[in-house]
Amino acid sequence: MLKKVLSKKGFRFGGLFCIIAISVSFLSCGEKAAADTGNVALPAALTDTGPLPRDTTPPVEVAPAPQRFTIIGVGDMMLGTNYPSASYLPPNGGRDLLAEVRGLLSSADITFGNLEGTILDKGGTAKRCNNPSACYVFRSPENYVQHFADAGFDFLSIANNHSGDFGAAGRERTKAKLKEAGIAFAGLAGTDEYAVVERDGVKYGMCAFAPNSGTSSILDLAKARQIVSKLAAECDIVLVSFHGGAEGASHQNVPRRSETYYGENRGDVYKFSHAVIDAGADIVFGHGPHVTRAMELYKGRLICYSLGNFCTYGRFSLNGPAGFAPIVSVTVGRDGAFQEGQVTPIYQQKAHGPKIDSQKRAIRTLIELTQADFPETELLITQEGKLTTKK
Repeated sequence: MLKKVLSKKGFRFGGLFCIIAISVSFLSCGEKAAADTGNVALPAALTDTGPLPRDTTPPVEVAPAPQRFTIIGVGDMMLGTNYPSASYLPPNGGRDLLAEVRGLLSSADITFGNLEGTILDKGGTAKRCNNPSACYVFRSPENYVQHFADAGFDFLSIANNHSGDFGAAGRERTKAKLKEAGIAFAGLAGTDEYAVVERDGVKYGMCAFAPNSGTSSILDLAKARQIVSKLAAECDIVLVSFHGGAEGASHQNVPRRSETYYGENRGDVYKFSHAVIDAGADIVFGHGPHVTRAMELYKGRLICYSLGNFCTYGRFSLNGPAGFAPIVSVTVGRDGAFQEGQVTPIYQQKAHGPKIDSQKRAIRTLIELTQADFPETELLITQEGKLTTKK
C-alpha cells in the first residue's frame, strides 16, 4: 500500500517538474525572441529623424484692438464770484463744489468745460451793464483755478460773454493762472484762437468761438474753417467749442437758423457746427443757452448743441431746466470718428455744485429734443444715457 502511495506521489512530483521545466523553457525562448527582435532593422519611415515637411498653412492674423480715446465735455462753469460781494463765494473756499463728480471728470483722456467769468483776486475794470437785470459780472479768486486742475480739466473755453468782465487785466490774469495750473485755453481773437496738448503720444487740438467782443467769432465761418483746418492738419483729434444760441427754457430747440437774443446775433449754431466738421473737427461742444439742447451725429462726428449749466454757483438762475445738465463722455478712434458715448445726468442747486441726478432729467430731455430736432440722425440715446448708432 505504501508503495502505491509513493508511486502516486512520485508521479505527481515528476509531472510537476515537467510542467515547470516546460514553462521555464518557454519563457527563455520568449526572452530570446524579444532580444532577437532588437536586432531586426525597422522600416526607414519609422527611424528617419530628418526635418518634417514645412507647414504651408498661412498663419492666422489677429487684428489689433482698435484705439479708443475718451473725451468728456461739460457746460458753463463759474465757481463763485467775489464781485460785487464776497458773500457770493461758496463755503470752504469752493473745495466741495466738484467733489461728487471729480472722479468721473478726471477719468477721461481729455476733459473740457466752458469757463464763465475771470480769475483774479481783485482789480480790473468791471464792465458796465446796460440792463442790470440781464447782466452779471463774475470774478473768481485766483486759487479757484486749482479746483479745475484737481478735477482733471485739460481744456477750458474762454470764448463767451463773461471772459471780458474785468477788461484786459481780467483776461491776462485768467490766462496766467490757467497756464500755471497746466490747463490749456482758447477762444480769444488774434491771440489765443486755439490750443494743442499731447497725451500719451496723441495730439488734441481745441478752438472756441462766441459772438462776443474780443472772442473768435462764431459769425465768421470762413475764419472758423481756417482755424479748424490748421488744427486738423497738426492734430489727431480736434475739439471745437462754441458759446451761442438764445437762452432759457423757451429756447431749448435748435432752429437751424440764426438766433437773436436781447438784440444780439447769437449765431446759427447748426450751420456753424456742420461747417467746422466739414473743415476737420471731430467733436463739437456747445454751451451758452444755459439749458440742455439736442445732439446729433454729422459725418460720424458728435455735436452737442448745449451742455447747459454744469457748475454755476450763486449768481446763475437754476430754475427748471437750467438746474440740470449732462456730463457727456465721448469715445472716439484715433481718427476722431465717434464710437460710443455715455451721458451722466447731474443737477445743482444754489447751495451746492453738481450732483448725480437719480431722476435722469438731462437724459430724458436729450432723448426728447434729439428726436424732435434731428429725427434723421444716426445717434441713438438710451434711457440709461448710452450713446450709440442706430442699427
